[in-house]
Amino acid sequence: MTVPMESPVSYANVGRARWWRRGFFASQTGYVTLALLILVLVMHFASPYFLTEGNIQNVAKNFSFIAIATLGATFVIITGGIDLSVGSMMCFAAMIMSMVMTALSTPGEPGASWFVHLAADGKTVVANVPGLILAVSVLCGLGTALIVGLINGFCVAVLGLSPFVTTLGMLSIVRGLAYVASNGRGSFPGGPDADILYALTSGDLYGLPAPFIYLVILALLMAVVLHHTSFGRHVFAIGGNEKAAEQTGVEVVKVKIAVYVICALAAGLQGIIICGWLGSAPANMATSYELNVIAAAVIGGANLAGGIGGPLGAIVGCVLLEVIRNGLVLAQVNSYWQQTLVGVIIILAVLVDRLRSRLA
Repeated sequence: MTVPMESPVSYANVGRARWWRRGFFASQTGYVTLALLILVLVMHFASPYFLTEGNIQNVAKNFSFIAIATLGATFVIITGGIDLSVGSMMCFAAMIMSMVMTALSTPGEPGASWFVHLAADGKTVVANVPGLILAVSVLCGLGTALIVGLINGFCVAVLGLSPFVTTLGMLSIVRGLAYVASNGRGSFPGGPDADILYALTSGDLYGLPAPFIYLVILALLMAVVLHHTSFGRHVFAIGGNEKAAEQTGVEVVKVKIAVYVICALAAGLQGIIICGWLGSAPANMATSYELNVIAAAVIGGANLAGGIGGPLGAIVGCVLLEVIRNGLVLAQVNSYWQQTLVGVIIILAVLVDRLRSRLA
């Protein structure tokens, strides 16, 4: 007698996440990207000038002026920390770079003689090497940022101080030092390499603004570091569960110091780029930029509790903020509404992500 075969049982739906937890909708970055596309479409119909070539270049350049710093801040946020000193760091690094550049270009300036009078006959030789003064000046600016990052990281990782309180204090310290260094007047980069600085920071390549090109390169580098290196895995592990990461052998102190250094260096580089674009480093440069940087990271999907974040989300958040600002300008709406809308968007982004998590 033939025993009938039972039809196989299908387990296709077992362990399968619901549609709003898969693919494009699996992260807050996806929702924000969708919102950005809708906003661009609305702006296009609201103003015929929005999608013109000139305006697109302006948007690309303007959002790049906070996006590089946002990439650095995202590293810190992924570990569950925060850095409120990025705006002040932009100003201080730019000012140091500008002041060193001017000093090395002027033999009579204090501090210049040790570097400028290198030839045996006392003539200046540094100016005869194109780009050397600029390179040294940029390294001085980034070196300053490196020191600040090390101090922030040491206070947080070694001394166990609160990241919020530590970086809030550093915000005031660095801004104060910028005022002291310039006597409140700011600084203007000068000398034979000034044109090189302007070309590298406010020029373009094949129609793409230089800051945007730097942003793309750094974002790709950040993606590789976060997702294809042990350091990146350790950054996420600390943000997910610092105690568990430490017990599995992660050098928590070194990693936390490193992310604050990366954040400070990114802010310093951002400040130097802005200085080249402005042609000066005013003492009030980048005031409150830390709010825009953190807002862009959070809007793009970085979780202040740690463990979540990435370069794509940081860039999307920056683009969204700039599209809003640009749209308000084209619509001739009072620019003060921008800050209000930024706050609303932050709350909505977090709310949508929370609702999505509860429905999972």
